Amino acid sequence: MKSENIVIIGGVAAGTKAAAKAKRENPDLKIVVLTKDRHVSYAGCGLPYYVGDVIKEEKELLVRRPKDFLIDYDIEVLTEMEALKIIPEEKKVVVKSLSTGDIQDFEYDKLVLAAGASPFIPPAAGKELGNILTMRTVTEATAIKNLINERDIKEAVVVGGGLIGLEVAENLSLKGISTTVVELAPHILPPYDADVAFYVQKYLGEKGIKILTGTSVKAFTDDGQGNVGAVITDAGTLEADLVVLAVGVRPNVDLAVECGVVLGATGAIAVNERMETSIKDIYAAGDCAENINLISGRPVWYPMGSTANKTGRVAAINFAGKTHKDTMEGVLGTSILKLFELNVGKTGFSERDASALGYDVETVLVPAQDRAHYYPGSHMIVTKLIVDRKSHLVLGGQIYGEGVVDKPVDILVTAITFGATVEQLAKLDLAYAPPFSMALSSTIVAAHVMNNKLQGRFSGVSPLALKEKMEAGAVLVDVRTKNEFFVRSIPGSVNIPLRHMVERAGELDRSREIILNCKLGLRAYMASLKLKGLGFEKVSILEGGMTAYPFETE
Repeated sequence: MKSENIVIIGGVAAGTKAAAKAKRENPDLKIVVLTKDRHVSYAGCGLPYYVGDVIKEEKELLVRRPKDFLIDYDIEVLTEMEALKIIPEEKKVVVKSLSTGDIQDFEYDKLVLAAGASPFIPPAAGKELGNILTMRTVTEATAIKNLINERDIKEAVVVGGGLIGLEVAENLSLKGISTTVVELAPHILPPYDADVAFYVQKYLGEKGIKILTGTSVKAFTDDGQGNVGAVITDAGTLEADLVVLAVGVRPNVDLAVECGVVLGATGAIAVNERMETSIKDIYAAGDCAENINLISGRPVWYPMGSTANKTGRVAAINFAGKTHKDTMEGVLGTSILKLFELNVGKTGFSERDASALGYDVETVLVPAQDRAHYYPGSHMIVTKLIVDRKSHLVLGGQIYGEGVVDKPVDILVTAITFGATVEQLAKLDLAYAPPFSMALSSTIVAAHVMNNKLQGRFSGVSPLALKEKMEAGAVLVDVRTKNEFFVRSIPGSVNIPLRHMVERAGELDRSREIILNCKLGLRAYMASLKLKGLGFEKVSILEGGMTAYPFETE
């Protein structure tokens, strides 16, 4: 039986995963991987840390070299090769060597499009100036690193406040470079909710990174030597020796469109659950391919390294020619990042997105320790839990703090994937010992708080709504001790400690809404029970307390 020819366009995560898995599934396959880059398999998510010298050497980012694939897998990898055209009716790909200019055809029985995505370049005048760089490949990251090491870079501007932009900003700051992040959206981390993003924004400001949100870049100016000297924004001019463009990426779909492959609603390549495109024997995987959201069942596009690896594997199992098949059911858009000592993670719908899709959304903001409070190294984390008020299904979560965040995020991923309600989430038999968790983990605590809210045991006010509430006449009462209140408090609040609440309740106007605040929320909840017992009806709790409050205090 003639061995099949498999051509894979693109490397890095999806392409190389597809190639290696297919060879394990069917060793008789003849596989060739074509990539425009000098490198075929590297840790793209590690690039910011390479720039910041957390990862010292370029070679540490390189997972496999072309000769490794040839020796270990009998897979031919051709670098600096650009696919110019796909001719489906002839089952061939026209390819140009970027080093020699030679053109040649590659015939295929099965073709995999793993072309990835490319950085979006904002249409600002002067974008072609020197020292304006993107960071999508090892080559680009090395160029930034060399620039920092060889020149006196003092001022950097990062355009884009998403995951990569903020990781780059952190690492530039760690190199002693004064760094400003410019973000067009109303807040950094656009996929996250504003209350979480504002907390992160405040934290980064305290670390010395300047954040400009709701700000667009108009132009880049020349320093007189052909390099960038300043960034002109609608909020003013920023001096810059270095600009990193991290505005986002766009799926590489030109080849697919030209050969007739159908795109999906997101603009990425439409695929079925087996990663098959609209044209027989052509598959797509990784950042150029569309995904399905596990909750809504709607098309989405999440260009993540983890997703790229999964889709490459699924595609390989299906095109490798054996009887075993696999499917990609969907994704949740899970993400996580580290910024200095702060960890931030998300999965599922944000409150904003769930509301836009018509869900009857309820949220809570709950601080708790990541492990037993008495165990060395414990830290506070805040969980924002998002559920559907009618079905009680868990829809999403966002977690941040200096403690362990990935574990509770992954718990929520699992719960959402299997359709858990918040009641089921609260009953999970999670691992407990003081070095690892509280007796009731932060996730279970958040689930209990959500259940209390759904049952009407308390009314919550988000930090974002507090100012408007106070302007409308609500009174913010801080129930912490006098000493705690003196050290740090929210402007406009009054202090009535919990232990004095009953005797001083007469100081409160029953006709106005009373919003209770403490460090975490528990004392505020206890105070609400006392006031309700005294006949107060308009009583609410500031969710997350002082721990999650994302604005200035006094």
